[in-house]
Amino acid sequence: MTETPPVLEHRASFPLPAAPERAFRALVEPAALSRWFAEHVRVEPRVGGAFEFHGRATFASPSAREATQRLVAFEPGASLAFQWTIHGVDTEVRWTVTPGETAETSRLEVVHTVRGALPFKRPRHVLDDLWRMTAGNLMDHLAARAEVVLPDFISDRPEVRVSIDIDAPPARVFRALLDPALMNRWLHGAAHVDLERRQYSYGWNYDVEGRSVAGGPTKILELVENERLVTDWPDWRGEPDQPTTRVTWLLEPLRDGAATRVTIVHDGFGSMVDRSDYQQGWAGFAEQLRQVFA
Repeated sequence: MTETPPVLEHRASFPLPAAPERAFRALVEPAALSRWFAEHVRVEPRVGGAFEFHGRATFASPSAREATQRLVAFEPGASLAFQWTIHGVDTEVRWTVTPGETAETSRLEVVHTVRGALPFKRPRHVLDDLWRMTAGNLMDHLAARAEVVLPDFISDRPEVRVSIDIDAPPARVFRALLDPALMNRWLHGAAHVDLERRQYSYGWNYDVEGRSVAGGPTKILELVENERLVTDWPDWRGEPDQPTTRVTWLLEPLRDGAATRVTIVHDGFGSMVDRSDYQQGWAGFAEQLRQVFA
């Protein structure tokens, strides 16, 4: 008797900063897809047509020869579905665009069905992070941000890197990374800092899969006054066997010390997919930090 392969269905929904028609075009036009989804894309917009993608930015990094994805459903302006073999496992992805709360917004509904066993300890978490990362890049593209940072699944040192210039000297900016009253203005938490014990917390608490998680950093690993702050960053889902990553804040004086370039580097990920939507998250916090000095 032949065993039926296990089926995993992952569902996710993301708000998009574009009207449905424009959002859908970003899902089917190769020039757009190559900016937010994959390096190399070929699309034949019909059932049975090609939806081929490959390159460094593609999960599992298939070669051009392995890029044999095909459209299995196509409804112009509304939805599409494509077959995608990942690590030899048959999967199907369906993207559906629905209207948002305003005429200039929409939502992307993702259903990723896996028919087989992916070689990961927590495949649902892997898919969740994959689509958070992918949807984050789509949002950046639709928001016309200058840079959309595609993941590099070939890299053995995955990281997130964000830079922003702030109209304040390094000493003032550095204080906003250590003074809880100022920290709460850009991270929206209940920050706690004890420099003597090297304790450092954003004061975040949230529920993940039915359990309470104290998110964000817990301790200072390195501190160079007005130049560098390094903290730990435990797994955001609270999984104890996941690697603890690291967040580094680098401050560089600009305009003879009247302004500061802040660079945030989040590294130490076990794999590129663990980057999840941190790229957008840190970009958002960097902008909020800048607003403290606006």
